Amino acid sequence: MSQHNTIYDTIIIGGGASGMIAAGRAGELGKRVLLIEKNKTLGSKLKITGGGRCNITNNEPDLRKLLAQYGDAEQFLYSPFSQFGIQDTFNFFENRGLPLVTEARNRTFPKSQKAGDVCAVLIQYLEKNNVEIITDCAVTNVTVDNNTISQIITTKGNFVGKSVIIATGGLSHPETGSTGDGFNWLHKLGHTIHTPTPNIVPIKVADQWIKDLTGTKLTNIKITFFVDGKKKFSKEGDLLCTHFGLSGPLVLNSSKQVSDLLQEGLVTATIDCHPDKNLGELEKHIIEIFDNNKNKSLKNIIGELVPKGSGRVILSLLPTIDPDTKVNSLTKEARKELVRLIKTLPVGITGLMGFDRAVVADGGVDITEVDFKTMRSNKISNLFLTGDVLDIERPSGGFSLQLCWTTGYIAGNSV
Repeated sequence: MSQHNTIYDTIIIGGGASGMIAAGRAGELGKRVLLIEKNKTLGSKLKITGGGRCNITNNEPDLRKLLAQYGDAEQFLYSPFSQFGIQDTFNFFENRGLPLVTEARNRTFPKSQKAGDVCAVLIQYLEKNNVEIITDCAVTNVTVDNNTISQIITTKGNFVGKSVIIATGGLSHPETGSTGDGFNWLHKLGHTIHTPTPNIVPIKVADQWIKDLTGTKLTNIKITFFVDGKKKFSKEGDLLCTHFGLSGPLVLNSSKQVSDLLQEGLVTATIDCHPDKNLGELEKHIIEIFDNNKNKSLKNIIGELVPKGSGRVILSLLPTIDPDTKVNSLTKEARKELVRLIKTLPVGITGLMGFDRAVVADGGVDITEVDFKTMRSNKISNLFLTGDVLDIERPSGGFSLQLCWTTGYIAGNSV
């Protein structure tokens, strides 16, 4: 395989979010930079994040609250976030002509709502700072001499860089090239790698009624999870029913806990369509609706009692009640049965979806083996690590990309 003669100041492996910002920053500081990407284009995963809208950061003003979202890594992140935090992300994109907007739960998106626009800003940043880019090029090995990376072996020749940034991402969305390659090399280089599990993923269920509601959003509900009948935790928000089970932010952000529960025993859940009312209050509310609609059949007013678009399917869970029954003819027992169902819709959980559906996969390099002031490896003197190769937990909502911007920028600064 041919040896390229140029000696680069830094070589970045991985053209995703953290790799692009790292390469651009190193170039901006006048370094000779090479960015190697195994896909044909840069930013494949970035283009599908946030459903194609790109949840670019989480605009949580309280740094302590923000960093608490990163679990055990919180104490490691104060230094990097003081160097490149939320406001720096806003400045970076807005100063380059991409205004941002903050929506519910502090999630922040490009005003254009297009992930492709985020990619375009980063690619312009690379071009402006003379970063050399090689795409469709897979790294096959990394060689080390005297505790220093000496050569990058690829399908397009061998490259030498004074420093190397590994920004190859984790294991979520393998179709975008996130196949955990970096973990293999980093393990060979002496790093401790925690085995990845899909972290933020939809939940698989056994219940046909949920699958019958594919595409329906259940809004303002509460879901409570149980193991072997014992209540474990509840969350409120919106759910999305799918052909395999449940998705939406509420479920995605519960999946890590559900994953732990699945190790303990049989996991079930109940969905409460009226979390603001107890059984008595809900029954009173239903009686009022019935009184105002005496001659209507149950199937014609169920829409007032349950999330939009779910009435017919929810009624099918009450085989003892005929949906054509006029509401003023319903027995007290039937009414109580309806109230109980609306407060505790049954869900049998069979598992979680895999890496192919994961928004984020955890796992990666043990964070005690990295100097977070610079993102330098404590094992290899000229190696820097960014983004999803680090074993850091994070919920959906912009936290993952912010981690990429922060660690990538600092690595680019440090080399």
